[in-house]
Amino acid sequence: MRFPKPYNLEQIATIIGSSYEGPNDFQVLGMNEIHVVQKGEIVFVDHPKYYEKALHSKASVILINKDVECPEGKALLISDDPFRDFNKLSEFFRPFESSNTAISMSAKIGEGTQIQPNVFIGNNVTIGKNCRIHSNVSIYDNCIVGDNVSIHAGTVLGADAFYYKKRPEGFDKLISCGRVVLEDHVEIGALCTIDKGVTGDTIIRKGTKLDNQVHVGHDTVIGSHCLIASQTGIAGCVVIEDEVTLWGQVGTTSGITIGAKAVIMGQTGVTKSVAGGKSYFGTPIEESREKLKQLANVKKIPGIIEKLKE
Repeated sequence: MRFPKPYNLEQIATIIGSSYEGPNDFQVLGMNEIHVVQKGEIVFVDHPKYYEKALHSKASVILINKDVECPEGKALLISDDPFRDFNKLSEFFRPFESSNTAISMSAKIGEGTQIQPNVFIGNNVTIGKNCRIHSNVSIYDNCIVGDNVSIHAGTVLGADAFYYKKRPEGFDKLISCGRVVLEDHVEIGALCTIDKGVTGDTIIRKGTKLDNQVHVGHDTVIGSHCLIASQTGIAGCVVIEDEVTLWGQVGTTSGITIGAKAVIMGQTGVTKSVAGGKSYFGTPIEESREKLKQLANVKKIPGIIEKLKE
């Protein structure tokens, strides 16, 4: 998420009440998670396992819970609880705005777009031309919908990320302030849920089609001209490249990549990144021909045991 204007390091430290290392006027342009953070932005880290990754990421400012040597050209925000203070920044720069109208006055809706009854469109939403939004769809704040997009009944765009930190008193939620972006000619089936990014964007690129009851987790990027069948669950921070097909009831783990033109057969558990241009099946996932051979051989085991008994 980019801030509406540049801030300096001293201003950011004042917002969260932290100490800092770096020039007072060190420019800060935004904030993001480590997998999408860019130069000029803040990333947070609160576990020693990820200190080095954060310190050597593209981030210009590291919000950290240890006084460490600051890499050249970067700055530090030193906090006893970076998770909490990252949430403070989210609330400061993108606070929740309530709405008492079905379609926000700040929403922009393109020519020729049809909106059916009981649709909710939140603050600062942009919808392009010639779209069709069916009944009971909810489009949360800041979402972007391209031209010639269809969204079927009961779908939700922009729900919060499923992202929590376990504390002794329970689970602490990481506040979501990102967006959902649908490019042109996307079709979303009925009763789908597409979560917004924590600070970045969940993106579905042009021409991709989702069946009914598909879930897309936060910060996932789905490429162009993909087909995703019913009851598929895609975790957060997944990259699905162009022209991928996911058949029914596929589930994925987070942070993986599915290569272009891959085909994932129904009920497969995608437990790791897979190369494009191949067909896959099973849990744990393998190339489908190999998996089917294994299953065929398993069926032969009882007969082999009987022969050994003779």
